[in-house]
Amino acid sequence: MERNLAHIALFAALIAVLGFVPAVTLPFGVPISAQSLGIMLCGTVLGAKRGALAVLLFLALVAIGLPLLSGGRGGLGVFVGPSAGFLIGFPVTAFVAGLIVERWKAPLAIAAFAGSVIGGILVLYAFGIPGMALTLGKTLPEATLLALPFLPGDLIKCALAALVTRSIAQMRPGALLSRG
Repeated sequence: MERNLAHIALFAALIAVLGFVPAVTLPFGVPISAQSLGIMLCGTVLGAKRGALAVLLFLALVAIGLPLLSGGRGGLGVFVGPSAGFLIGFPVTAFVAGLIVERWKAPLAIAAFAGSVIGGILVLYAFGIPGMALTLGKTLPEATLLALPFLPGDLIKCALAALVTRSIAQMRPGALLSRG
């Protein structure tokens, strides 16, 4: 129990630290940040439930006003802005990525990459694009076009998540809770 709580808190902190990596904010107000890499890692390393709980802890800290999102953003206002759909999709992203790594017994790097792509791109965009459409007054096709600049960076983050997950499994097998 204590080990699970420590891992959940550690990965919530990891997401926060990745927010300090300089982000590129697009003209419509949604930043390209490294934090989605942390969301993917929550799932691929901690597994579905613990990964989603780490993200929920991070979002709770953001909601109470801690400036943990990229660019020092925080507070309830971020949940009604252009990033709202992405933020709402974060815990589902971690859950799906973790579920794929837990259930699919393919080599770990392949399962982690697939989990990151399905969770970190397909699922996250399924929440983020409608959120952008709603808050920006765009149609879904227009919002989808706005999301395209995220795709190359997100594919790189998926590859990084797979490599980091495999490296953790090689260096500290006991720390990889998604397959434990």
